[in-house]
Amino acid sequence: MLGHFLPSYRPQLKVREKARPKFYWFDTGVARAAAGLAYDPPDRLWLSAALETLVYRELRVYNHVCNKHRPIAFYRTPAGTEIDFVIETRKRTAFAPPRVACLEIKLAEKWNRSWERSMRSLHKAEGIEVERMIGVYTGGRAYHYDGLDVWPLEEFLHRLYEGEVF
Repeated sequence: MLGHFLPSYRPQLKVREKARPKFYWFDTGVARAAAGLAYDPPDRLWLSAALETLVYRELRVYNHVCNKHRPIAFYRTPAGTEIDFVIETRKRTAFAPPRVACLEIKLAEKWNRSWERSMRSLHKAEGIEVERMIGVYTGGRAYHYDGLDVWPLEEFLHRLYEGEVF
């Protein structure tokens, strides 16, 4: 009741792909209080965690309300970088690889192209099909870079509930 575990996505591309699940509190204020930081001003790390938690909650709500029932996970590459959310839109079959949408969430006014590396790395890997790569940030302008959409948070939420994310 205090939160949810987000499992690690394991597309079975490499044996080393094992990671513990991430835990998202139902409320970042409760998480701060549990950490003894309720009266301290939040730093960028906490604000970033709050933004990621907000997006995770919205993904879960949309997934449930629209009866999508898509598995949501995070992915950690063997090199240690992460993709914040991986949504499996088609399961692996004997004839086709799994299909996923990847999301990277950043608390930043400007999008840094280096944040795309982990999504592009997964996109290039054999045995998985990345159908969408989406960056979400707190800036004010949308971009499109070679198959990657970068949207401000508000636009992302609008597009999510329009069914354009998954």
